[in-house]
Amino acid sequence: MNRRIFLRSAGLVLAGTALTPGVFARMAMASTTKGRKTLVTIFQRGAVDGLNMVVPYAESAYYTARPSIAISRPGQEGGALDLDGFFGVHPALAPLVPYFKDKSAAFIHAAGSPDSTRSHFDAQDFMESGTPGVKSTRDGFLARALGKKANGSPLSAVSMTSSLPRILAGSADAIAMTDISRFNVRQHAGSFEQMYASSASEAFEASKILSAAASARLAPANGAEYPRTPLGNSLKQIAQLIRSDVGLEVAFADVEGWDTHAGQGGSNGQLANSLRQFAAAIAAFARDLGSRMSDVVLVTTSEFGRTVRENGNRGTDHGHGTVMMTLGGAIKGGKVHGRWPGLSSLYEGRDLAVTTDFRDVFAPLLTAHLGVADIRQVFPRYEVRPLRLI
Repeated sequence: MNRRIFLRSAGLVLAGTALTPGVFARMAMASTTKGRKTLVTIFQRGAVDGLNMVVPYAESAYYTARPSIAISRPGQEGGALDLDGFFGVHPALAPLVPYFKDKSAAFIHAAGSPDSTRSHFDAQDFMESGTPGVKSTRDGFLARALGKKANGSPLSAVSMTSSLPRILAGSADAIAMTDISRFNVRQHAGSFEQMYASSASEAFEASKILSAAASARLAPANGAEYPRTPLGNSLKQIAQLIRSDVGLEVAFADVEGWDTHAGQGGSNGQLANSLRQFAAAIAAFARDLGSRMSDVVLVTTSEFGRTVRENGNRGTDHGHGTVMMTLGGAIKGGKVHGRWPGLSSLYEGRDLAVTTDFRDVFAPLLTAHLGVADIRQVFPRYEVRPLRLI
């Protein structure tokens, strides 16, 4: 079977049946990414409640601490969806469970920054700079990572935001945009000329490819349906950039709405609605890319978690440890990674402890997946202990 026939046959299978999550790993030979790797980072701004996202349902202290907002055990009405006999995910994350069961997705619990701040602004700044507790760092850690291996494309680093986030600030020549259909050389002539003073033709070529990526020919593939939400729109456009082979190596998107001080809800309510949209957008992204996910890794993070005990407003306050997630053909999934600290001994008497530094999650994604040679330059003054995620 030659490659053209295989691709055509694979397309028919994907269009005509439910897309099995592991298909993007098993169909790597059909991918047209030419081996180019992409890392997609989603920042859940506002501090997501990791304990209701990935529920330690086998620990009774969880239910004692949350009498009105806890997620019931698997098998009960509105119960968590079992992962491994100890942890289960919020039922709103159901679209992501098949990827976990197929070992293409993994969660990392009790993860986060070692810094103790409960300020959203400071915690986000520390995490995006990659230097917790240090306010003098000028650039972001993804910019430092890409700066060591940038491929020369003006679209090697793209943030689907109105302005460049802290995580991509630096010398990597990252671009921020919210609508790829409106991005062109004339609107961004200054930045293109600065990047391509000796080769303007490359900038015009990039613009031409980018314009094609927004055309009807690049509608979502494989029956993917993105939710009409900011994150859904961002991931849809990131998928278009990947599929149009514009040289994308690092993509960034963020999503707000995780600061659940009051009326958080349990299996239904405020957090459930946010998680439902979150999961739908990520599942659509994976389905859209299909076999291309063999060369893509997606990772989610948040500045910190929430308190273990619910407050008087049936919500949770600023905490410490939370949950991260990874998804992709290269991921060693089907596992909740990290050392579980338990809920009997809490950080500062109120929070889930951080036992996995966020830098130990990003490190293998940057080195083993993206090919960054020296992780010490990305995370200075920190001895990385990378998780075995890839």
